[in-house]
Amino acid sequence: MPLRLYNTLTKKEEEFTPIKPSGEVTFYSCGPTVYDYAHIGNFRSFLNADVLRRTLELLGHRVRHVMNITDVGHMTDDANADGGGEDKMAAAGRRLLEQKKSGKLPADAKLDPSNPYAIADFYADAFLEDARTLGLKIALDLPNDPEARKAVMPRPTQFIEPMIAMVQRLIERGHAYVAGDGVVYFDVQTYPEYGRLSGNTPDSVRAGEGGRVDEANQAKKKHPADFMLWKPDAKHVMKWPSPWGEGYPGWHLECSVMARALLGDEIDLHSGGEDNIFPHHECEIAQTCCATGHKLFSRYWFHTRHLIVEGEKMSKSKGNFFTVRDLLAKGASPAAIRLEIIKTHYRSNANFTMQGLADSQRMIDRWVRLKEWLEKNRGLPTTQFEHERTQLRSAFEAFTSSLCDDLSVASAIGWLNVATNEYSSALSCPIPSLNYPSDDGDTFENELQALARMDSVLGVLSLATTGQASHDDLDVSLIETKIANRLAARQNKDFARADELRKDLAAMGIEIKDGPQGTTWTRMVK
Repeated sequence: MPLRLYNTLTKKEEEFTPIKPSGEVTFYSCGPTVYDYAHIGNFRSFLNADVLRRTLELLGHRVRHVMNITDVGHMTDDANADGGGEDKMAAAGRRLLEQKKSGKLPADAKLDPSNPYAIADFYADAFLEDARTLGLKIALDLPNDPEARKAVMPRPTQFIEPMIAMVQRLIERGHAYVAGDGVVYFDVQTYPEYGRLSGNTPDSVRAGEGGRVDEANQAKKKHPADFMLWKPDAKHVMKWPSPWGEGYPGWHLECSVMARALLGDEIDLHSGGEDNIFPHHECEIAQTCCATGHKLFSRYWFHTRHLIVEGEKMSKSKGNFFTVRDLLAKGASPAAIRLEIIKTHYRSNANFTMQGLADSQRMIDRWVRLKEWLEKNRGLPTTQFEHERTQLRSAFEAFTSSLCDDLSVASAIGWLNVATNEYSSALSCPIPSLNYPSDDGDTFENELQALARMDSVLGVLSLATTGQASHDDLDVSLIETKIANRLAARQNKDFARADELRKDLAAMGIEIKDGPQGTTWTRMVK
């Protein structure tokens, strides 16, 4: 079944065909800049790339996936092609120093705020922990050997020499120049295809227009759209010697060099958030193609749209800015966080809500019950009940077809839910005492395998499916007293009082569930 995918470069859906006849896929993802904890908006791009990778693997492709961890050169004004503002690592150091002085440094942040490498290591480790918590395969499969890790999740500071070599090559080929201030710029007028990805052609880019270029630098450049490759700056927080003076690389240069070094001059897939389209990815294409002589850098470009929270842009002042750790502390399960982030189509803006998170948890609860039932009954024939049960296998075909339709995860989830609904009566039936094989060999093991294959893409059932909220600020004794009083009211058939106590608990942020083993309670995610 062929995968059809929207290609930002061509502005249309296309059938995905890898460069290599073997079907191996080379895939580069723009990863985090490790100057702070990644928030859920960042993770939307990373998780959609993960779903795409898992889909390709489901379809039989071997995927060589690389995701960078940026530790230098990413400036605070990253919408500015010139690299405006200050390095995000420098900003992180200043923020951490202020927190240290005020006693607000995170308890687990045992680092020197003046050491950018220590800052990068701390936040890179935090990112990997969060990424593994949410099931990113690239983080789960990351090898321990430093050199092997470098080939999967590289850092720009590990590739400074190749960056300098690429800048020299661009200068030699007439695509870059040293300006009067010593900065090396890429000359966009030497690359006629500049603007094809984003629509921002050189003619459309004017000094200061939309904040895309720095007006103060225009007199030094041949064209307003020219962008920085290397900047001499002996005072920069991280710097290296080069033919153009001690300084640091441009952010756009970094990904081109790492992708070429690890995956080749022309790759199959490149992913990122929609905010990466311009200037970052547009500049990547220009400098890479001019350095290699290839017509293309990446054949397919995959971009995820923005995530908002409760209908508004994320903002700390509004109280709707969340990291993965914030949501875990509220009692959300890793599985529910992942599902809530991936279930909206990647080319639509996603509205992350607490109600949606609760809905995702309910879906996962049903899938967990189904999985547990299938595991317990894996040896039983599928004809054990009123009719043969092959719903999951049938759903798998439609599930896969949905994914092949430009990664329609919502539709794929819908097919899994249809199959899950068909099992409702079976889940409530007493389990037969005899676990005997089917005459034709068709047992629920086959259904379990179909569920596993679907989850190999969704990636939720292998994660923690229940939350672990802190109860330190709760009056546990009062909660348990109310639950006991509710049980007594139910036994006395005082259902009005029982409902009243349930509402009291809900108002306290407590959700209760009645089951064979009694009543259990969990903290609601708010």
